[in-house]
Amino acid sequence: MHLRICHLYPDLMNLYGDGGNVLAVLQRCRWRGIETDVSGVSLGDVLDFRRFDIIFMGGGQDSEQRAVAADLQMKKGESIRETVEDGAVVLTICGGYQLFGQSYTTAEGEELPGIGVFDARTFPGKGRLTGNVVVESLTGDNDGTLVGFENHGGRTYLGPDTEPIGRVLIGGGNNGEDGLEGGRYLNAYGTYLHGSLLPKNPRFADRLIEAALTRRYGSMELTPLDDMLEHIAHKAAVRRAGQTRR
Repeated sequence: MHLRICHLYPDLMNLYGDGGNVLAVLQRCRWRGIETDVSGVSLGDVLDFRRFDIIFMGGGQDSEQRAVAADLQMKKGESIRETVEDGAVVLTICGGYQLFGQSYTTAEGEELPGIGVFDARTFPGKGRLTGNVVVESLTGDNDGTLVGFENHGGRTYLGPDTEPIGRVLIGGGNNGEDGLEGGRYLNAYGTYLHGSLLPKNPRFADRLIEAALTRRYGSMELTPLDDMLEHIAHKAAVRRAGQTRR
């Protein structure tokens, strides 16, 4: 078995260890004997994204997001949307999540167009939502919780065609108001959880790998791994989040 992974803008969108999500997927595939290759794709690159099984994009500052938003509109957005409709797996973090929505309005009032994978719009808020986050997962992962770290000034609001990843137990989530975190459409996920997300949430990582393999090879069930240490770390992160948010 073999998976092709696209890392979008690794030189521009890689805040708070977001690139570690790619490393986590590679290692969990390696432990199972699944071959992988990773293609870094950045400004000006033109290609057919349907060749990829997993597409990843991290977060960045507004200056990087301006350049990336323009590049997505000119070069890549339509192909990415077609790939999502074809069932490919997508994981976008923070700024990537915002630009995969309908639009992102900066703190200066500049509206950057998104590519519309998610039915979501992001607006500037007062202050930043920062700190450790615990989310009650709506995807059935990690004994009901996902953990991560958020640091964002944008407030994201979901439309009816995108469902949340989970409900916030600790932290701000999408907007600090409606108690929701992240967005999901088909096999595409967007979230504000940095940290890196996938090493802290191994079952969610496996969900993405399994979905990518199923798309390529048909119905697939992954060989279980010994994740005792990962689950201990996950539970410790939940406890720490509760202590730091008090």
